[in-house]
Amino acid sequence: MVSASGSAGFRSAVLLVAFAGTLLIALLPAAATDTNEFLPFVYTNAARRTLPYRLLLPMGYDAARAYPIILYLHGAAGRGDDNLKPLEWGPTLFLEGDLRRKHGFFLVVPQCSPSTGWQEVDFNDKLGMKESESLRLAIELVETILPKQFNIDPKRRYLTGVSMGGHAVWGILVRRPGLFAAAVPVCAGGSAKIVTDSAARYPVWAFHSDDDHLMPVQQARDLVKAWREHGGTARYTEYTGLKHSSWKKAYLDAEMFDWLFEQHLP
Repeated sequence: MVSASGSAGFRSAVLLVAFAGTLLIALLPAAATDTNEFLPFVYTNAARRTLPYRLLLPMGYDAARAYPIILYLHGAAGRGDDNLKPLEWGPTLFLEGDLRRKHGFFLVVPQCSPSTGWQEVDFNDKLGMKESESLRLAIELVETILPKQFNIDPKRRYLTGVSMGGHAVWGILVRRPGLFAAAVPVCAGGSAKIVTDSAARYPVWAFHSDDDHLMPVQQARDLVKAWREHGGTARYTEYTGLKHSSWKKAYLDAEMFDWLFEQHLP
């Protein structure tokens, strides 16, 4: 259940989306109104577990056309329950320039619980980490719930994340190969030992800065190397001087988005 949408019908969804946007403008302080294109929702599953998220719709949405969808996972600084912090770390860059005019897409920006992350330590898991409840809800939202309300192309689901969220991107690709057509981990780390042949069938484009003081650049290099060694396609862009903020350039890279939207699941 998506509490702000009510009906699966497109007309009702659009009306309620517009209403939610109006409420947001009224409730947020003036400095935050530049985020009002990201409509606020709360997903509630059958077990009454909730996940706040923002949804950016394609410009001129046409229900007769199938659109790609991007799931964005924020870093540790975006955790909470205000349904606003995640927008400070990259998503608003998706509004820049001609991107939305050239590529119609949905962007989903969930917010994970303040008490956990996208993954949790689990020594019984083969990766040493398990998906948190917030991450499971986010994937369920993209894979099952939103496609019931909008015309979303199941062969063009994409995944991106920064820092903690980028770490989860690598984990999702290994745990759920074939769910996403391609992924863009940004300023993200992790162990290259988790990479498998199955995961590497799906292309990635990683971004990092050589002076990142929170996520060592060598981890990104090693993950990309392992992806290639397992037969996969892994593009890599390494910046200089951006520290832990490589997302500030990555999400303005028009070539990356052109590449991303060319990727399809079989």
